[in-house]
Amino acid sequence: MGFFDRLKGGLAKTKNAVLGQVDNILKAFVKVDEDLLEELEEILICADMGFETTEEVMDELREAVRDGRLKEASQVKDALKDILREKVGEGSPLNLETTPSVILIIGVNGVGKTTSIGKIAANLKAQGKTVVVAAADTFRAAAIEQLQVWTDRAGVELIKQSEGSDPAAVVFDACAAAKKRNADVLIVDTAGRLHNKKNLMNELAKIDRVIGRELSGASRETLLVLDSTTGQNAVMQAKEFKESADITGLILTKLDGTAKGGAVFSIKRVLDIPVKFIGVGEQIDDMQPFDADMFVNALFD
Repeated sequence: MGFFDRLKGGLAKTKNAVLGQVDNILKAFVKVDEDLLEELEEILICADMGFETTEEVMDELREAVRDGRLKEASQVKDALKDILREKVGEGSPLNLETTPSVILIIGVNGVGKTTSIGKIAANLKAQGKTVVVAAADTFRAAAIEQLQVWTDRAGVELIKQSEGSDPAAVVFDACAAAKKRNADVLIVDTAGRLHNKKNLMNELAKIDRVIGRELSGASRETLLVLDSTTGQNAVMQAKEFKESADITGLILTKLDGTAKGGAVFSIKRVLDIPVKFIGVGEQIDDMQPFDADMFVNALFD
């Protein structure tokens, strides 16, 4: 089964519970009128797209009706897909120009950071890249052991110390290992605590200084992992992290476990940060670089 088929399956809850209702509505109308648009608006809000994002989408649809571009109900789905593709934006490839390049993974506990690291490492290795992973989340119980399982599964090297060690010391060792192995990519796990923003900022700043000193000039990505099942709460988490880190991309996990897939559009609107990976399952190959056309088509087709 290809990734598009898995993506369609993973988005089934959002599609069937909410967006799938679009077809039912369109069957009940011939012309586009305000009654149709109001029912469509309710569906988008129920998909957890967020009030502001929904309003923007509906404004564009109403403008298309006013200027005569949208007359028949049969035209609505294609118009909606075009608007949503624009809203979610194109994903952008990872910036991995140097050897090594660095990917810093951040996010609160429970969003799927560990599994995302394993899946991205496997994806990069499948491209022929040598990957080293730093287990710099040294505070959460069993975090290192869980990461070891996923790096073993991906077939990449894990640099670790004992639980409770200084995360920056782990990153220092990992930078040295990446240089010694001539690795293409160093992926750094980080602690997922958000209860104290000052501590989070200090820890990320310390790790950043180590990377800047040990791998000066390396290409850098800071990817924020968000749990799609939390809907609009993921937007609030992202706002918090954006104040503490220079986020270059988003990883959206657990899209297979939610009917709130519409939150993807709200997250992009609020943050204006590209979605770089999406995950729709627990298998090692169930995370792939984000493709806007594929995502929107999987929601509707």
